[in-house]
Amino acid sequence: MMELNLSRVDYLQVGVTSQKTTKLFPGAVGKTQRIVVGDQDGLLQCLQMKKGDAQVIFKAVSPKGITRVELGGPVGGARERVFVSTGSEIKGYTKKGKNFLSFDTNLSEPIQSMFVEGADLFTCGNYVYNHYKDCKDTNYFLSADKISDVLCLPMEKNDDITPVLACQDRVLRVLQDAELLYEVEVPGPPVVLQLYGKEADISDGGEEGNEILYGTSDGRVGLVQIGRFAPSHRWELPNEKRNGGVLSLDNFDITADGVLDLIVGRDDGLVEIYSYDEAEEPVQRFNHTLSESVTSVQGGCVATPGYDEIVCSTYAGWVLGLTSEQQTKGMGPSEVVITAAASSKIGSLKQELDNLQVKVSTEREKYQQSAGSKTAISAVPGFNINDKFVLNREDASYTLSLELQLPIDNVLLQSDVPIDLLDVEKNSAVVSYSACNPEEGNYLLATYRCQANTTRLELKIRSIEGQYGTLQAYVTPRVQPKTCQVKQYNIKPLSLHQRTHVFDDNRPLNTVKLTGQFSLAEIHSWVSFCLPELPERTPPGETITFHFMSTFLDTLLECVYSKGEAVFRSDNISTISILKDVLTKEATKKKIRLDISYDINDESIAYTLNLIHPRLEYQLLLAKKVQLIDALKELQVHEEDLTFMSPEYRQILEEADALQAEFKRQPCHLERLYGMITDLYIDKFKFKGVNVKGKVPALLEVLDNYDLQTLVEFFNTSA
Repeated sequence: MMELNLSRVDYLQVGVTSQKTTKLFPGAVGKTQRIVVGDQDGLLQCLQMKKGDAQVIFKAVSPKGITRVELGGPVGGARERVFVSTGSEIKGYTKKGKNFLSFDTNLSEPIQSMFVEGADLFTCGNYVYNHYKDCKDTNYFLSADKISDVLCLPMEKNDDITPVLACQDRVLRVLQDAELLYEVEVPGPPVVLQLYGKEADISDGGEEGNEILYGTSDGRVGLVQIGRFAPSHRWELPNEKRNGGVLSLDNFDITADGVLDLIVGRDDGLVEIYSYDEAEEPVQRFNHTLSESVTSVQGGCVATPGYDEIVCSTYAGWVLGLTSEQQTKGMGPSEVVITAAASSKIGSLKQELDNLQVKVSTEREKYQQSAGSKTAISAVPGFNINDKFVLNREDASYTLSLELQLPIDNVLLQSDVPIDLLDVEKNSAVVSYSACNPEEGNYLLATYRCQANTTRLELKIRSIEGQYGTLQAYVTPRVQPKTCQVKQYNIKPLSLHQRTHVFDDNRPLNTVKLTGQFSLAEIHSWVSFCLPELPERTPPGETITFHFMSTFLDTLLECVYSKGEAVFRSDNISTISILKDVLTKEATKKKIRLDISYDINDESIAYTLNLIHPRLEYQLLLAKKVQLIDALKELQVHEEDLTFMSPEYRQILEEADALQAEFKRQPCHLERLYGMITDLYIDKFKFKGVNVKGKVPALLEVLDNYDLQTLVEFFNTSA
């Protein structure tokens, strides 16, 4: 198998880019392809590389930012027309830059995603899907949750028009006309869709034209076949290395083996290439890390005929290539000869840099002079923040990522609820903690000081269920005059729960039923206040059902509510208790009286303790091993021969670094489990009207000498 060796080449920088706003025109054999890129400043540019320089073929300016760029053309023909979405308008340009279409959809929502197939145009706002045929409104669909992306199965291979929507509730919605045909459940919130396969530079959906690649916000990639009546999941790549969320996908034979490769761009700057070998799932062949989110990836030939490359655009606006062309010619182990083209480019870049430095100095002098006058008004520089606050299933933590077009100077975190900050390997920022007073509602004050040229910062946070409030991030970039933006993130009462589409009725379930004079919109707003991943809008229908799973314990929760009635079922009594307390508080604020009835299943206590058991046992063993490491290392210094040690102790010494790293990655994990068991104990008797807080020390004594059976007996005998 050929080794893949790709080198980075920067082409140009545009404004901040959105997802899927860079495309390559189809290319003829032996010729290079043109790049078309749109940015959030509303500028669309078509470029062609000549002798290492990006030459502009045409430019077009829109008053609003460009949210999507698509190529279109006749069904089955070459896609040589550019379509861009800007606000609620669609604009079309020929490959020479002539504006042939300006279509105002008059939608109340700005267009976030778009797909073009022949004379059919598919657009989506946050919740509304529209289908236009020859610019005439044909079909409309209101989604139950936010829409992230849209595409349509190729019409040359499918008789019916079959649009597919990627929605935030972990579902792909397959439509037929204006009706929902069926839903495809996927393992994470899908962010991007891409037709599988490519023929003559056109993605064709595979042999039958019904295969779709999807990427999720928690970093998974999968292939699903959209059948006429039901889907078929072909494969799924898990995110074992906990890489960033997927923002862009493409199919291109970069390995030149006659088989298409899968190209993946992620929001942590990772670009990956997977090959379809004989294995059922694709196998990773290459990866390259950029310092910014990768908003688009496209495979093609751009700079030099005969040399394939992957063209990427980043959030900060860099358009670059990962090319198979060798960038330096080696003459020996230490000698490197720079090519004439590269030398010319270095010269022009130096000249450009000198000109910029002169311009900056001139403008700085002007600013200093104007700042000294009495009538001067200091202008605060504005900047965009690309932020994400995503729950990770693997370690029950939240990832907060902050990305700027400018270098970040520092980020101050403040929280009015107790949270833990976890270590992130990719994070090079220096963190310092300040003393804070919890009595004043301030539980965390931490400052991250970033190194020079850091434009993206990633943090990990773990919250405590039942304690809710707000996390605030004060982001200060390296600009003059100093300016700061504040971003707020809600820590919800059941923050570690994640949407799921599976519910096991055979588990021992506790039930709480609430009735009162509340509307469907009111109860939905209360439930979405308690739980993450719920749509802001009230979903259509008279009765709404949602299922959740705890990422920490794998317990389940079912929410079924309608006007005047809500029923919640869970195998964890603490989950039910938190919901009851918060919903009662929210109803009291609105002066709505609630009638509450509950049915507690005592078997659920032992069931939940059994779910906690393996985690608690593992953490106790880990803590014990870490405590022994220093003593064992001291023995190792004084004793040459360690054969007298038991195999268990020798193994602890061998794995000392890994054990300490794991223990450091999960601070307070043991305390959290103790807290959950304590809450479970208090909540069990709270529903019986008994206050057992005085017996908590006895419970902690049982936990210090942990045995599952003894713990279950303590729960059963206490009263």
